[in-house]
Formats: sequence, C-alpha cells, structure tokens
Amino acid sequence: MRYLLLVYAAAEEAAALDTRLALELAERGGLLAAHELEPVTTATSVRVRGAATLVADGPFAETCERLGGVYVVDLESLDEAIAVAARLPAARDGVVEIRPVVRREG
Repeated sequence: MRYLLLVYAAAEEAAALDTRLALELAERGGLLAAHELEPVTTATSVRVRGAATLVADGPFAETCERLGGVYVVDLESLDEAIAVAARLPAARDGVVEIRPVVRREG
C-alpha cells in the first residue's frame, strides 16, 4: 500500500527529512519519494470561490506547525507506516500525518 507521510513541525523549527531513514527505506524498496519543502514564506494558496480565483501568499491554513516535507512510501500495512512515522524527529515535537494514496487502474 502506498502512503503519504506529511511531516509537520513547529513553525520556528526546520522539518528536515531524515536522511538515514530515507536511505534505509530506499534500500528495502519502500521509499518512492522524499521531498523537503521550502519555508512557508514561499507558499502560495489558491482558492476558487464561485467565479473568483483567490491567490494569497502563505500556507493554506493558519497553524503553529508547518508542513516541512513529505515522504511517499510503499509499505505492507498501516502499522508499518506508523512505525516509520514514529521514527521521524517531527513526530516528537510536531506531527506526522499518514494518508493512504488512492490507486487508480489505467
């Protein structure tokens, strides 16, 4: 099953990806992608309300944590995804959200 691990950390702290964990996952074939994101000051949010397209600088939501990076992993189960997420530094002072990826045939 493919999972997206969204790494959130306190806004003032870096949510750097864990290189050691990424290498370990890559070696066993479970890492599909890992990307660290630029700071929230580079974010652009887009909302469509009726016929209007609203564009704003900044992240999509007001929060004390920021999305700092993502992993796309291919693991056997949600339990394995939880074990991987628990090893990320952001899980200790932020949060790692796990989302299954929809697989479409064709």
